[in-house]
Amino acid sequence: MTVRLKDKVAVVTAAGQGIGRAIAEAFIREGALVIASDLEAGKLEGLAAKKCDKLDALSTPEVEALAQAIVKEFGAPHILVNCAGYVHDGTVLQCAESDWDFSFDLNVKSMHRTIRAFLPAMVAAGRGSIVNMSSAVSSIRGVPNRYVYGATKAAVIGLTKAVAADFIRQGVRANAICPGTIHSPSLDGRIEAQAEKTKKSQTEVRQAFVDRQPMGRLGTPEEVAALALFLASDESSYITGHAHLVDGGMAL
Repeated sequence: MTVRLKDKVAVVTAAGQGIGRAIAEAFIREGALVIASDLEAGKLEGLAAKKCDKLDALSTPEVEALAQAIVKEFGAPHILVNCAGYVHDGTVLQCAESDWDFSFDLNVKSMHRTIRAFLPAMVAAGRGSIVNMSSAVSSIRGVPNRYVYGATKAAVIGLTKAVAADFIRQGVRANAICPGTIHSPSLDGRIEAQAEKTKKSQTEVRQAFVDRQPMGRLGTPEEVAALALFLASDESSYITGHAHLVDGGMAL
């Protein structure tokens, strides 16, 4: 058994389920001291993290308080993984101002909050790897009915590149992961909602998601976690400022 993250402190947001949970579990298996957070603390049950915390990523005071507590107890984190996000369904004509504001607040500004809160300690320590969850649906590719979602995930790529450029000489790296369609509780919820909206069966709706993947299947959270593990580890020490696809060929 390898221990690629032995004794490294890793902060993972939205770690209660799906991709965030898979990343936290992969990091734990590789020896990291994981501090996991989620809006719903109950979802963190059973996760063998060093510490589990309830966190509202929309709250700047909560993010700053958590960061201060973590740095005081564990020192500067070696790794920060930002997984909190929301998928809005609709075109520009179905995107109310409240949809736009909420999507950007959760998908982009939440990352601004956590990076701003943890980065000073990382810079002072002279090292760190930041991994932000973007999407193949972003500046990389547009798909129907993902207007504001695609805009937010494009912004995540821009934010990631900016952080990488600003702190490249201070030992802090930043990369984005761009998944295709991944099987997760979040996807299950979107399939259920879309089936009700379109009056189609959930089987039909799920197959439509599968069909848009050139590989002919959905990805798994564990496949995304494998890429996050690489980007968090010293194996990727010469890689920063890039958007990394794990998309089953979706962007081809």
